Amino acid sequence: MDTPDELRYSSDHEWVRIENSLAHIGITDFAQDALGDVVYVELPEVGLPVSANSAFAEIESTKSVSDVFAPISGEVVGINDALEDRPELVNEDPYGEGWICVIKPSEESEFDQLMDAQSYEAFVLQESQGE
Repeated sequence: MDTPDELRYSSDHEWVRIENSLAHIGITDFAQDALGDVVYVELPEVGLPVSANSAFAEIESTKSVSDVFAPISGEVVGINDALEDRPELVNEDPYGEGWICVIKPSEESEFDQLMDAQSYEAFVLQESQGE
């Protein structure tokens, strides 16, 4: 499982990267692996206000349809249009070309409440042992 140190992670398996005061959002390597082959991504609309822990997008795979939850509150200011034609980018490069959207955060303190890489790895291990 790939877990880059520079990112923060939610308990719903989303990652956040802050660049120029904007939050780039995607799903983790663990999440994409659990989903299987991604065949469709329903992207949020630009301008959509989102609240932390609320569903704002969907990912359809060969196994299931899963909600994507906002790890932080704010407004969607960009989406990854490439996923409309190539949803498999979520599987191939979840932390790079497979990003989902960009959010302008409204509560910057929420970022600090997310897990760092080490905490997320421990969370995933504990969650998998509890199943």
